[in-house]
Formats: sequence, structure tokens, C-alpha cells
Amino acid sequence: MPPIPGTGLAKGLAVTLRTMTRKSVTAQYPDTLPPLPPRSRGVIGLFEENCTVCMLCARECPDWCIYIDSHKETVPPAAPGGRERSRNVLDRFAIDFSLCMYCGICIEVCPFDALFWSPEFEYAETDIHDLTHERDKLREWMWTVPEPPAVDPAAEEPKELAAARKAAEKAEAAARPATPVRAAGEGPATGEEPRP
Repeated sequence: MPPIPGTGLAKGLAVTLRTMTRKSVTAQYPDTLPPLPPRSRGVIGLFEENCTVCMLCARECPDWCIYIDSHKETVPPAAPGGRERSRNVLDRFAIDFSLCMYCGICIEVCPFDALFWSPEFEYAETDIHDLTHERDKLREWMWTVPEPPAVDPAAEEPKELAAARKAAEKAEAAARPATPVRAAGEGPATGEEPRP
């Protein structure tokens, strides 16, 4: 049997009428923010105090979007008779987010926990040059970094903590004064006479 002309139009209008009566599920984005997953990747924050200018993040970055400048300073000896030491001082730390592909390699390879993921994603700019965030801007993103998740209470204790606890117990046991061992039949060690 040949199709009746206009059935496709009628089916389409039926679908339109059905969906017109349902409540809209559109999220009005600027007014209501979307619920983000707990480990979402938005922008990278810099905790400058932990950065030792080891350059691992810049070397491992596949996009070469991390720019670091530093200089060496000599530090006076901590104790008399010691020697001077040199240390790196951070002059510039910048990330070009127009090049960044948000892979997270820089955060993973940082041995001193100086880089963190922030869930903030609203940092669009009208000029592409403004997407290069210098260290002051990266430090501002640190205030939006969430707390790390709580440790699982059923997990086994880390080896480092177990070794530290053992060493502390051993040091505490060594610091305690040894109690004298009494032979059988002796009175109390306080010098009192035994009671009959």
C-alpha cells in the first residue's frame, strides 16, 4: 500500500506538540553554573613557595606552553664555619592557555607539589595574548583549588608513616628511664617496709 501523502509531516508535528508540553531541561548557563565533577580540569594554579625552578614542568610539556625564567643567588652559611650555597630564584612563571591542551603532565611531574588543578573554567578573553597567565594570576587561581579528597579509612597505612611511627616509638622507648628489676621476695623498690 502506498504511503498516504502528508504522514511524515503529521508525525513530525506530533513530535513537536509532544515536546512543547514538557518542561524544558535547558540549563541557563550564566545564571546557573553546571555541576562539575570533583576532579575537573579547569585552570592550573601555582603555589610559588614550593617551586624550586627545577624546570621539569617546562621540559615535559608537549606544547611548550610553560615559560620559566630564574637566576641564581648565593645564600650565606646557616652556621658559622659553613659554606655558602647557591639557590635558584624564580623570576617568571607563565602558562599560555591558548596553547595548553590540559593534559596535566606538568602537574604530575612536579616533584614539589607547586602546580594544582583548579575547577575554574571561566577565564575567556577577547584578546589571545591575555591568555598567557603570569605567576601573579596563577597564584590567584590557587585560592580556588579544592581540598584533596579524604583518605580511605580502610586503606593500609603508607610505608613512610609506618616507618616514622616505628622510629618515634623506638626513640621514646630509649628515652624512658629503665625501671630496676626486683628479685623474688624483695620488698617494694620505694624503701618502705613490707606489710605482714
